[in-house]
Amino acid sequence: MEKTCSLLVHFDKGTPALANEIKEALEGNDVPAKIDGMKNAIMLLLNGETLPQIFITIVRYVLPSEDHTVQKLLLLYLEIIDKTDGKGRVLPEMILICQNLRNNLIHPNEYIRGVTLRFLCRLNEVDIIEPLIPSILANLEHRHPYVRRNAISAISSIYKLPNGEQFLVDAPETIEKFLSTEQDQSTKRNAFLMLFNCAQDRAINYLLTNVDRVSDWGELMQMVVLELIRKVCRTNKAEKGKYIKIIISLLNAPSAAVVYECAGTLVSLSSAPTAIKAAANTYCQLLLSQSDNNVKLILLDRLNELKSSHRELMIDLIMDVLRALSSPNLDIRRKTLDIILELITPRNVSEVVLTLKKEVMKTQSGELEKNGEYRQMLIQAIHSCAIKFPEVASTVVHLLMDFLGDNNIASAMDVVIFVREIIETNPKLRVSIVTRLLDTFYQIRAARVCSCALWIIGEYSLSLSEVESAISTIKQCLGDLPFFSVSENEDAADSSKKPQQASSVTVSSRRPAILADGTYATQSAASETAFSAPAVVQGSLTTGNLRSLLLTGDFFLGAVISCTLAKLCLRLEEVQPSKVEVNKASSNALLIMVSMLQLGQSSVLPHPIDNDSYDRILLCIRLLCNTGDAARMIWLTTCRESFVKMLSDKQLRETEESKAKAQVTHSQPDDLIDFYHLKSRKGMSQLELEDEVQDDLKRATGEFVKDADDANKLNRIIQLTGFSDPVYAEAYVTVHHYDIVLDVTIINRTKETLQNLCLELATMGDLKLVERPQNYTLAPESSKQIKANIKVSSTETGVIFGNIVYETSNVLERTVVVLNDIHIDIMDYISPAVCSDTAFRTMWSEFEWENKVAVNTAIANEKEFLDHIIKSTNMRCLTPPSALEGDCGFLAANLYAKSVFGEDALVNVSVEKQADEKLNGYIRIRSKTQGIALSLGDKITLKQKGGS
Repeated sequence: MEKTCSLLVHFDKGTPALANEIKEALEGNDVPAKIDGMKNAIMLLLNGETLPQIFITIVRYVLPSEDHTVQKLLLLYLEIIDKTDGKGRVLPEMILICQNLRNNLIHPNEYIRGVTLRFLCRLNEVDIIEPLIPSILANLEHRHPYVRRNAISAISSIYKLPNGEQFLVDAPETIEKFLSTEQDQSTKRNAFLMLFNCAQDRAINYLLTNVDRVSDWGELMQMVVLELIRKVCRTNKAEKGKYIKIIISLLNAPSAAVVYECAGTLVSLSSAPTAIKAAANTYCQLLLSQSDNNVKLILLDRLNELKSSHRELMIDLIMDVLRALSSPNLDIRRKTLDIILELITPRNVSEVVLTLKKEVMKTQSGELEKNGEYRQMLIQAIHSCAIKFPEVASTVVHLLMDFLGDNNIASAMDVVIFVREIIETNPKLRVSIVTRLLDTFYQIRAARVCSCALWIIGEYSLSLSEVESAISTIKQCLGDLPFFSVSENEDAADSSKKPQQASSVTVSSRRPAILADGTYATQSAASETAFSAPAVVQGSLTTGNLRSLLLTGDFFLGAVISCTLAKLCLRLEEVQPSKVEVNKASSNALLIMVSMLQLGQSSVLPHPIDNDSYDRILLCIRLLCNTGDAARMIWLTTCRESFVKMLSDKQLRETEESKAKAQVTHSQPDDLIDFYHLKSRKGMSQLELEDEVQDDLKRATGEFVKDADDANKLNRIIQLTGFSDPVYAEAYVTVHHYDIVLDVTIINRTKETLQNLCLELATMGDLKLVERPQNYTLAPESSKQIKANIKVSSTETGVIFGNIVYETSNVLERTVVVLNDIHIDIMDYISPAVCSDTAFRTMWSEFEWENKVAVNTAIANEKEFLDHIIKSTNMRCLTPPSALEGDCGFLAANLYAKSVFGEDALVNVSVEKQADEKLNGYIRIRSKTQGIALSLGDKITLKQKGGS
């Protein structure tokens, strides 16, 4: 049982106080006992008890009490009890309460008066309120502002009651006069708020009469003024010129809340450049002055909105926005970088990159928390700037290469990918980048970074000195050969005949020994010699980064080293006239490759070399032993051509994305066009003139024209009952981020009046009803619109179900009509998004929830099936179109989307065409939460057959 009350306290009903005990406590003279008794009574009433027997006791023994706490509890008790009978008439005993309330309203103590007036704000019974109105009005002249403030609130509440205007006919006029003489700011705010709600014309008149004093009013009053201006300008846009001056004057208010609201009001009312600049400057100033991180994030959201609609104006403020990087919070820094990257132009890119360089250097000094993540964000931002504007690459690339050996592998990987892209797009920097990369190569500690750096060295070491330096650097980082030492005879016959002993054995025969350079020597052991199993030979810690990685069993890196050495030897043949030097380099490269194969096949490592790496190294060996022109062309030319094509595809994809974001607007043939130069300018400020120009531009470009998708609206109408049911109902579902609004139309199809008709709804999943259902009376063949608000807390397919319950005069029992279920689609919550391949792989490995859906479709073409899945799931394909070209009978693609709650949805589609022309394979979905993985899987299962 729920009742309206301002006091909500948990109370254990297991051992409730008995009514008799409460009566005894209330009848005594002990004030603390009375307080406890009143609290127990209120708690029992809140938990559904009635306690009718204690009402008279409270009237006799509690009403006369002078204790303030007792009086406060008494008012809470009066607020919660039933004051009317079943027919809505006030109970006779409430007359006793009226007299007590009147006494309180003329009480000499201002606290008693104030709390009584606040109680009257929550009283809806007109019969109780009517005798008290003279006393309420008299409190407007009380000396204490606390009483006057609550008197205004009580008058406002009474005036809003159904028949309140009859009892307070002159209330707006009285309040307007009161407002002109009142000095207390909080009381003035309550009075102005009442005029705002009950007599808007008087509120506007008061505001325009006191325009010059608005800046001197208090914060609360100014907030109400801004709300009034927004409301007036929405209904009558022609009058907004009167109020813009007030808003601009309030931009200098001392209150941050008022200044923020001013900026928001200015943006909502005007699109003039002067107004937008003033609002953006205000947001930037608040961004620097406010210390709360949540406030900073909200301000960045507002700036991001301005950037979307007024980019040209925001470009001038890019350095002001960039100052938000001084905050240590990573979310603030990330959002700031996202904003400035879309505001970069050739005019400001140098200044922005210089600031980012300083921030990168700051991350080197001091071990601040999450320094690595911040550095990675900065590197990605600089990368984006350098790709858009190649002329700035030379100023940052050498600084960033110092971080190739960063302990944060993701940061180092971003640097090496940046270098790989810059060295191709900036030919003038190739020599300096290669030289710098060879100098810092020994610092790299991550295998993935080494692999990418080796590819760069192999592709862009073109001159003789660069090739020789590259081969020397790789040999130095690999250290001395071999990678393991053997001090026993591993002859196959001996090992098959004699089992090796774990300790020591005696050898009295001649056996080969492997020397440091990889050659064999014969030694004789005439005495008893101790030996052990093969052992790894560790390299120097300073020069052996490749060696240490190889000895961990990373043979993919070994294959990359072999390919790099093969490319360098092939290029050396082109630039080195001496065949002796070429042969020497090739021999050394072959020795390194063979040593890696021996290491992979030995027992010194826990895992042998994998087949792919083995085949790759073997291919490099064969290439160096017998090189043909076709193979040389593939290794030295085609590989880089593929990389160039990948970069061009990436740029094309980014261009298409930017075009998709751009707003496409159209104007209708019969749209009205106003000629700005022919308009009368009398009495118009510069801001109003600018506003008129902006409105004309928007009309001319069709920005005011929004094509309504009627078909989509019809799809959102759901029939809840059948046509033969006595009550017909249908719902229009609107999903707006965290809210779902059901606009339910109910039609009475009978000839009888339906009483106590109630729409009862329940939810399944992460959905929650906001409001309790109300009862309605529906006349014959009439309709009723009922709105139901539902909160959404996660991206999960939810179900709304319920029924309509009503009574008729002929049937005593209640009639129930069961409604069809409403399924909330996950597609309303997710939208296509973009992320890098590295980020996708990282999330794929981290996310724990996976849903694997088998492909079962009638579509025969792989590309057509992928397009259908993309359309059905509202996701973006991250795999470039060039990788999906051709007809090989197999397709693999990655899809990505983001929910309104910030959740990531990853999908991998792998399909293969069978001999019978049918598609076979799996669609794997991964996410951080179970709900999105299951819901997306259900959606794909439903849609993949090619249905609508």
